[in-house]
Amino acid sequence: MAKNPLSPEARSILNSHVSRRAVLAGAGAVAGVGALASCGIGGGSDSSNAVRWGNWPLYLDVDDSGKKYPTLEAFTKETGIDVKYFEDYNDNDEFFGKVQAQLKLGKDIGYDLVCPTDWMASRWIRLGYAQKFDAANVPNAVNILDTLASPSFDAKRESTLTWQGIMGGFGWNTEKNPKGIRTLEDLFSPANKGKIVVLSEMRDTVGIILRSQGVNLSTVTEDQFMNAVDFLAKKISDGWIRGVKGNEYAEDLTSGDATAVIGWSGDMFILKSENEGKFDFAIPESGGTISGDNMMIPSTVTAEAKVNAEKLINYYYEPAVAAEVAAYVNYVCPVKGAQAEMEKIDPDLASSEFIFPSAKTMANLSVFRSLTPTEETTWTEAFQKAAGN
Repeated sequence: MAKNPLSPEARSILNSHVSRRAVLAGAGAVAGVGALASCGIGGGSDSSNAVRWGNWPLYLDVDDSGKKYPTLEAFTKETGIDVKYFEDYNDNDEFFGKVQAQLKLGKDIGYDLVCPTDWMASRWIRLGYAQKFDAANVPNAVNILDTLASPSFDAKRESTLTWQGIMGGFGWNTEKNPKGIRTLEDLFSPANKGKIVVLSEMRDTVGIILRSQGVNLSTVTEDQFMNAVDFLAKKISDGWIRGVKGNEYAEDLTSGDATAVIGWSGDMFILKSENEGKFDFAIPESGGTISGDNMMIPSTVTAEAKVNAEKLINYYYEPAVAAEVAAYVNYVCPVKGAQAEMEKIDPDLASSEFIFPSAKTMANLSVFRSLTPTEETTWTEAFQKAAGN
């Protein structure tokens, strides 16, 4: 509730978000970043010594100007490797559609490092579009959390490492939903009719509906899935849902076009911090979803660029660097040792269940099971039809 005292983690974010970024400029791996000249991130440079990284919005630490990324600048200072950073992900299918033809032809796609979500990473690997790491170049891979170390799509983590973990749940405008949103019934309250946005990520939106219907996401059948899609389609046709969107749902919330969403924890906490607590997030009582976005090197990347990309991946698996990123993005941190480093930056965030979830919190989050290629086609088509695409 907007008028109630904030939780320690929310209070910490609200009171310290800007100052924390300033502190980070002189802490740990980014010591002295404030004195650095521009490292050419996003600008022109010798492409033979650069990494072109495509990632999602609001997913990396930035300075107060909003134009520089302190941890990236520190990496460039340390290694001499330039990084061109692009916030080019809005939706997994959309991004894949943009590069698929070039991948199939074995031609450069414009990125040396990409960040697909688990299920899409599985597709890249299955189609032969991802390279295996040279383990000698990524020794910090041993720092991945045990719970993330052996996913079905990359059991030995030979081609991927989790960038951040993603919790799917409910986000809302606290003025329009003063009691908060904890259930699907709360989401579809009369006050939100016509102002609800749900994610274009099928596994999060349909997954949360399925959880509310008592379905286990690890064993979901086609009949159960289609039943949930029918529920979604009716809510759309009846005028409850105004859009099925990727990351741009945050813009709908800030503009006031949306008052409630099925969204992602990190996005919601950044919105909360930048709008004086006007927004909030919760894992549904019936259970939320969890997945990961993964650092992956496309098959089209040259040998030299691959080495540089591996150095960048390894850098972000340093616990101190991972903590600095987590302090800004507030997603689930995948790196062992980062919580202890976070204690040095912000003790309140070090105890946040949304960054370093306890076993109890993890027990209320489910991973959507892997789909066969046939299921992926059939189920995605049904979801897209419901969404009006």
